[in-house]
Amino acid sequence: MAEIMTEEAGTGLDERAFDEAVRFTSDLIRLDTTNRGGGDCRERPAAEYVAAALSDAGIEPVVLEKERGRTNVVARVPGTDPGAPALLVHGHLDVVPADPAEWSVHPLSGEVDDGVVWGRGAVDMKNTDAMVLSVVRAWARTGARPPRDVVLAFTADEEDRAWTGAAFLAEKHAELFEGCRYAIGESGAYSFHADGGLRLYPVAAGERGTAWLRLTARGRAGHGSKPNQANAVTRLAEALARIGRHRWPVRMSPTVRAALVEIAALYGIEADPGAPGFDVDALLAELGPAARLVAPTVRNSSNPTMLDAGYKVNVIPGTAVGHVDGRIVPGGEEEFRTTMDELTGPHVDWEYYQKGRALQAPLGTELFARMREAVERFDPEGHVVPFCMSGGTDANQFSRLGIDCYGFAPLKLPEDIDYQALFHGVDERVPVEALHFGVRVLDHFLMSTA
Repeated sequence: MAEIMTEEAGTGLDERAFDEAVRFTSDLIRLDTTNRGGGDCRERPAAEYVAAALSDAGIEPVVLEKERGRTNVVARVPGTDPGAPALLVHGHLDVVPADPAEWSVHPLSGEVDDGVVWGRGAVDMKNTDAMVLSVVRAWARTGARPPRDVVLAFTADEEDRAWTGAAFLAEKHAELFEGCRYAIGESGAYSFHADGGLRLYPVAAGERGTAWLRLTARGRAGHGSKPNQANAVTRLAEALARIGRHRWPVRMSPTVRAALVEIAALYGIEADPGAPGFDVDALLAELGPAARLVAPTVRNSSNPTMLDAGYKVNVIPGTAVGHVDGRIVPGGEEEFRTTMDELTGPHVDWEYYQKGRALQAPLGTELFARMREAVERFDPEGHVVPFCMSGGTDANQFSRLGIDCYGFAPLKLPEDIDYQALFHGVDERVPVEALHFGVRVLDHFLMSTA
């Protein structure tokens, strides 16, 4: 048995856990699980790696596929109280594409250089998969057991539509998540550096809903040299321009209101989002960089992203297709639908390409308090604040099982590493010390959650 570190006494960690978090992150990055959309991805190499790491620790993995190569791994670590509600810890194995020509190192290198691990997935989110693996393997070595069952889910397809991943698991294998009341997943508890040395740790307690749209404009096909008032491309372009310019009204969820109050208080500002005439944009202007945590989630949004029309420069096509990335705040779905009907106009049809509901998880829970305590225990100068994610995660699928989901994947990052910019960005990387911090926080939180 490895020697337990003095500062970790009373937990399930040992020295080896920290080394494994780094090695597992690097190894998983080297396994190509690029998700290009439309089914073009194979998570199986990473899933096999995870399953082997669990099996080696005496934790029995369940390996599941909806389609060949689109592999998920689920396992349950028994707690000391079988009657206590279980906790789901989930992370995805796929990553978004990366162009090697744009990177300082190859995005699949997993290179560890000068205390930093480089590569696609270093923060989204093979690093978290690795930290979770290192923690539960340390428990197995030291004989530690959490106070409740911990269910682990390593999923496919989160970076597309989750059809072969979390959606498949929730729909066809719900029994694996029996007893789970809460879940933690990606995009929360990372350090965010604001003005004056203020260090925030936003913990997600909500998500905007996904509303990816396909727009189809119809018109009259014809020769490109002839006047055409029924040009499908023109109709589509006009609709997309209206959508892209639309200014959505403010619709603040309870999570967003709480985030504004807590962040404003750290700036010495007393905010009351429920007061008549409250101007959220004026408050955001006073919050400096911290406004980035809240600004995307006070409204619905709709951004045109893709166009597909025509096949020859001198031929006016009869149809033109575009796509829009829409996101919906809690309670904003009806407004989104009616507004989209107005903006698209009479000659453009729209439909959901992918739809996910907006989520909210309660803030006044013992679980949230323990997340706050775990982070601030290892960074006493940090401040945990609630926030709502602007986009969606696998939480959307697991919430259908009645599970309240939070974003909690802890990392303490230096000021020169912008977590949000690295998400799907170039030169994605994570410091070794950030992984060590995450291991400590995850272990303490999971061991103290009662």
